[in-house]
Amino acid sequence: MTDAAVIDPHAEIERLRAEVEALRLRAEAAEAAADHDVLTPALNRRGFVAVLERTMAYCKRYEATAVLLYLDLDGFKGVNDSLGHAAGDAALVHVANLLLANSRAADAVGRMGGDEFALLMLNAGLDEGRDKATRLNAALAEGFDWNGTRAPLGGSFGVRAWVDHEDAEVWLAEADAAMWVRKRGR
Repeated sequence: MTDAAVIDPHAEIERLRAEVEALRLRAEAAEAAADHDVLTPALNRRGFVAVLERTMAYCKRYEATAVLLYLDLDGFKGVNDSLGHAAGDAALVHVANLLLANSRAADAVGRMGGDEFALLMLNAGLDEGRDKATRLNAALAEGFDWNGTRAPLGGSFGVRAWVDHEDAEVWLAEADAAMWVRKRGR
C-alpha cells in the first residue's frame, strides 16, 4: 500500500464535519432567501404569511391583539415613468426601510408584490393601526431623493384588526379591500 492510499480517519472526520457545516449554512441561507424579498429588506409574501399565521395562533392562545396595515403606493407608476425603473426600485427599498424603521421588534414588514406592502403590529388595536397609517403616510409624502431629484411618494392604507381570523389570506384580503376603499375615496 502506498502513502497516498492511507487516509487519516481524524482528518477525514474533520473534513466531513466542515462539509456538513458548509451545507448547513447554505441551507439556512436558502431558507432565509425563500422568505425575504429579493429587492427590499422586507419579508416576501410567503414569509409574511408565515408570520401572520404564527401571530394569529399567538393572539388566539393569549387573547392578544394585532392589527394589519396594507399599503399600496399611490403614483408609483409615475416614478418609474419619469425617473426610470432604477428609481422605482430605489423607491421600493426606501418604503421598506421606512416601514422597518417605524416598526417594533415584534412587528413584521412584508412586500406583498409590486408596490404593495404590509405591516403587522402585535399587541396593537385598530386605533393604533390607524394612527400608525396616518404617521407613515405623512412620512411617505416627504418622498425620497433620487440622483438629486426629490421624488414624491404617497400611499393608501387599509387597516384591519385581528378578530379571530382563522385564515391569514382572508385577513390580508380584508386589509387589501380596506385599502382599495381608501384609494377609491380619494
